[in-house]
Amino acid sequence: MIGLGIETSCDETSIALVKDGKEIISNIVYSQIKEHEKFYGVVPEIASRSHLIKINEVFEKAFANTSLTLNDIDYIAVTTRPGLIGSLMIGAQFAKVLHCITNKPIIDINHLEAHFYANFLDRKVSPTYPFLGLLLSGGNTIIYKVSGLNQLEIIGNTQDDAIGEAFDKAASILKIGYPGGPIIEKYAKKYKKISSNSYFSKILKDSKKDEITFSYSGIKTALLYLVKQNSNIDLYKICYDFQETCFELIIRMLKKAIYKTKINHIEAGGGVLANQRLRELLDNLAQELNIKIYYPTQKILCTDNGAMVATLGYYYFKNGYKTNLEFPVSSTVI
Repeated sequence: MIGLGIETSCDETSIALVKDGKEIISNIVYSQIKEHEKFYGVVPEIASRSHLIKINEVFEKAFANTSLTLNDIDYIAVTTRPGLIGSLMIGAQFAKVLHCITNKPIIDINHLEAHFYANFLDRKVSPTYPFLGLLLSGGNTIIYKVSGLNQLEIIGNTQDDAIGEAFDKAASILKIGYPGGPIIEKYAKKYKKISSNSYFSKILKDSKKDEITFSYSGIKTALLYLVKQNSNIDLYKICYDFQETCFELIIRMLKKAIYKTKINHIEAGGGVLANQRLRELLDNLAQELNIKIYYPTQKILCTDNGAMVATLGYYYFKNGYKTNLEFPVSSTVI
């Protein structure tokens, strides 16, 4: 069974072909980093225009090195929520056009849910439930309890900034580039640790024992004042300390979620999972608690991509789900 996945929720234009939810035939991703880097963040108008310009080219590349044609696909999976409305509309209209040409059913996809299915695609296995879904990206810092398809219960969420957004803002404050995550990771790796003292205090250190929540606005503000008040900051150390402090909160809250739910199967996804240090910390936690924590080994599957959309679409399609041409797009999960 061949699925076509379309992802245009933010600043990646991606179209993929996936077989049986387990094999990537093609997964083409066009990233808009160059268009947005001078603004230190995604500009919605620029994002939607870029999708419009690039989507046909990306579509052609998805089929270019295969023997497949549109007639060979069984379903069209497309991200319809959440995301930037203008960007989502490009993907949705493209899916509708393909449907009109082929009469293949459309599956509308919540791409937050799709991030977890990137892991099953990566491991070439079918999903098992329940699991805790850890989603860390530019717009999301959430822990879900996932009990099945479209059965996501929020266990913990951010009070303000998402972790990826905080990294972008930190890099902007430090004037080291965009996107912030990879650049801060690069600088943090160069720090030769000679002191246990940190520029930052622990985030939410006084949170209640059973409270599972995140907050990154405070550390962003602390960084801003540090930079304003000090002219000789060690850039490598401040990036290292910033990264370690942000990740410490992730590990602490994930541990709380594991104890609270007694679920020892974790699927982690989102662009922040491309960070090698975070992967090390998750591996350490898995070893400490003797549990299973998974994340995509292929870093392209961490960020938004069509393959994860096609994969989730496969499981919905197998269960008889399809939508009609009147489906909406939304900036929120609907």
